[in-house]
Amino acid sequence: MSFLTFLRRYRLPSLLFALCLSTALLTGEVPLLEAANAVEVPATPLTTQSVRKTVLENGLTVLTKEVPTAPVVTVQVWYRLGSRDEARGVNGIAHQLEHLMFKGTQDRPIQFGRLFNALGSQSNAFTSYDQTAYFGTVERDKLRSLLALEADRMQGALMTADALKSENRVVISELQGYENSPSYRLSRAVMKAAMPTSPYGLPVGGTKADVEKFTIEQIRSYYQNYYSPNNATLLIVGDFQTEPTLKAVEDLFGKVPNRGRAAQAATDTPMAQAQIPQRASEAQKANSPNNAPQNPVKSPIVLREPGSAFLMQAVYPLPAAKHADVPAINVLDSVLTQGRSSRFYQTLVEGGLASDFSGYAATMISDGWYHLSATAAPEQTLTKLSQAVESVLADIRSKGVTPEELQRAKTQLRSYILLRNRDVTSQAFQLGDDQTTTGDYQRTDRLLAAIETVSAADIQRVAKAYFTPEKLTLGYFEPSTFDKTAGGTASPGQTTGQTVEQFNAGPPVAPSLVAKYLPAIAKAPNQPAQALPEKVVLPNGLRVLLLRDPSTPTVSLSAHVLAGQEFDRAEKSGLAKLTADNLTNGTTTKDALTLAKTLDDRGISFEISANRESVLMNGSALIEHLPILIQTMADVTQNASFPEQELELSRQRAITALKVQMDNPQYVARQVFQQTIYPENHPFHSFPTEASLSAIARQDLVDFHKAHYRPDTTIIALVGDFDPAAVKTLLQNELGNWKAEAKAPMLVLPTVAQPTQVVRRYQGIPGKTQSVTLLGNAGIDRKDPRFYNALVMNQILGGDTLSSRLGGEIRDRQGLTYGIYSYFQAGNRQGPFLVSMQTAPEDADKAIASTLKLLEQVRTQGIETAELTTAQRSLTSSYPVDLANPESLTNTILMNEVYGLNVAELRQYPNQIERVTQAQVDRAANELLHPDRIVVVTAGPPK
Repeated sequence: MSFLTFLRRYRLPSLLFALCLSTALLTGEVPLLEAANAVEVPATPLTTQSVRKTVLENGLTVLTKEVPTAPVVTVQVWYRLGSRDEARGVNGIAHQLEHLMFKGTQDRPIQFGRLFNALGSQSNAFTSYDQTAYFGTVERDKLRSLLALEADRMQGALMTADALKSENRVVISELQGYENSPSYRLSRAVMKAAMPTSPYGLPVGGTKADVEKFTIEQIRSYYQNYYSPNNATLLIVGDFQTEPTLKAVEDLFGKVPNRGRAAQAATDTPMAQAQIPQRASEAQKANSPNNAPQNPVKSPIVLREPGSAFLMQAVYPLPAAKHADVPAINVLDSVLTQGRSSRFYQTLVEGGLASDFSGYAATMISDGWYHLSATAAPEQTLTKLSQAVESVLADIRSKGVTPEELQRAKTQLRSYILLRNRDVTSQAFQLGDDQTTTGDYQRTDRLLAAIETVSAADIQRVAKAYFTPEKLTLGYFEPSTFDKTAGGTASPGQTTGQTVEQFNAGPPVAPSLVAKYLPAIAKAPNQPAQALPEKVVLPNGLRVLLLRDPSTPTVSLSAHVLAGQEFDRAEKSGLAKLTADNLTNGTTTKDALTLAKTLDDRGISFEISANRESVLMNGSALIEHLPILIQTMADVTQNASFPEQELELSRQRAITALKVQMDNPQYVARQVFQQTIYPENHPFHSFPTEASLSAIARQDLVDFHKAHYRPDTTIIALVGDFDPAAVKTLLQNELGNWKAEAKAPMLVLPTVAQPTQVVRRYQGIPGKTQSVTLLGNAGIDRKDPRFYNALVMNQILGGDTLSSRLGGEIRDRQGLTYGIYSYFQAGNRQGPFLVSMQTAPEDADKAIASTLKLLEQVRTQGIETAELTTAQRSLTSSYPVDLANPESLTNTILMNEVYGLNVAELRQYPNQIERVTQAQVDRAANELLHPDRIVVVTAGPPK
């Protein structure tokens, strides 16, 4: 998957991205910060304490870190090879090679995704500018098995012409999917203009023109040259014993030979033969304030293409990774972008100029850049937006930042690192990125120590050095087909009873092959029973679940309020979400900025979102800030004041966001699908429109809040290093006086009937290159007695793209899609069963027909016993990995209570899965899959 997809999957925002990277050496009369790499690591490192570095004779760097807080371990292999090392004409070859690394080895000629799935490993890979990484997290008894698979594909990966042909189509589907996004297209144009002679100016995944020309000889050459031990870092983090594990590493990896030019990897020079005029030292000189040429201000790049929103992107060049200004640049980035109190948020969003924005500092091995993007608010111009950005930067260049801003930014950076390193997978990500980017696995600890020395003068200096109009590359996206209306019922388009073509699904991969090639699994030691939360009910009916977890000095909060979009009336659809969005816009005691500073000053994360069934609140903080987190949640939940001015700004943001969504094939397909499945009098049929959002008045929010935000329909889950007795007292003090009036609103939903035939819908969207297709029908709710049977059945059918029946047929064998998966959206309400896939428009009918054939195959022929065993092992083995992440654990505890399950479900879930029989899975497939009575919706280019 792409690096951006990887970031989204692990919720690593731009700040962590910036911390793992950096900037260029200044020469001049101003005093310089000491380079972060030269800063001494603190006596007690914040993140790298207990890390051990070992280098094998073949040059493989091994980083191990024992974290015995949960019975899981992550294994990651990072290669110092990315798009930076590609010559023009082969842009995207590192990414193509990453895909082929899953196609099997000489000793194991089988899709590796099936082997990872059989281990219950949460595995994937990404390609970035500087690295390609492969990662998996498993139960600790499967550590050696995972190591064996990674060692095998480091030296014996199969690279066949047939595999390239199939996977080439998959990669092009992935790239064309990105092309659906106007933001992606604008970013590509801006980066190319900002870095015309650097490989960093090329898209990481490559271009269709280059990718479709790759030969198997080119792929093999890159593999032989760069996938070598002395160009790789192996990371093992989790619950294991170092000495026997290092012996296993030596046995498995020690004999892997070095190959090709990989020995060059220790340098900062790209390994490909691309011409890059400026190397690190030259870039340092060029970015010196005294040597920087006074280039004239460049005109904006303007893209006028089909779209729905006006976008702005700005790029400022920054220097390479090992640079003294890295700490100051990261602090400046935090001042500019982190939290509601940040400079850009206050000026752009609160100022009504932008509906959203993001920014990050990307400092790589050879070059760097600062990237800012924003979506213009309704009736605002991109010129005015870019002028406001320059005004913010000019103010910092001339006046600097305040002591309050400086301290807040430092606190945010430190808190962020602690909060985002609470699970073993994230800890290994940090070590891998630091080691491969800078050659120093302690980079983040040195950086945090250096950040503490940053002064306001340092921030002002780097603002003057790097963030000037002369160095800016600016890009505008102006929609050529701009529709001022948004939402509503999408056009049903084509409707037919059956697909036009019929394609036969190939036979399922024999489970015996998985068993044949799966490495031996060590005998599992006795696992301690999963700790269960304590349930507390306050006198006002509010339910609380508490689980003490002393593994880190942090706390996670998840809360559920029965105030979701199902309570919206069609004429004011969007009311529930608009109410949730405005909770933090002010209370009877604090205005929006005061609330924001209360959280931002302490590095507390607190987010509120509305979905179909509920409003969710999620927060995380250092444990000493738990009282502030609880007090803030209590304040906005009970005392939200809904200021008129803030409501208008949030309404405009909602309308802009809706326009963007209506340009997204995934969103459009889902809307058409739900409006086909659910009758008009069902709340799941309703979607917001510009008209419905405009019709909502402040009093509507006040009334909705009064009716639906109640203690007796609220559930809170807390996991962290706290004293349960003290937390109970805190909750009683802050929420005990919250009272509800009358009875809680209830809904009686109409029956959802299944279609009587295959129903086809097509929705055309201008400017799209890929189609998104959803296939499905009404499904089940969480309390359906068939839930666990359906879960196991779905795991076999489409639970994982690389190991499922759907993935094996539609993606691997036919190469028709980048990703295909299926799921039951089973909540308190009857949700749908869905199959989702992205294809080239010309491949959609073939992929749909093949999918329907495969659904019929599973429904009528059932599954094999070995498939059942593999699916059960995958689900039960990945479950402890999920629970090892505090945020995932907190959410699981919360949702078990929301669905009315016993507290012991947290412990009993694996047993529920293991009790499922083959007959029950076959029956679930027969009862729940209806390929002859299914809704098929495709959204893509107009026909």
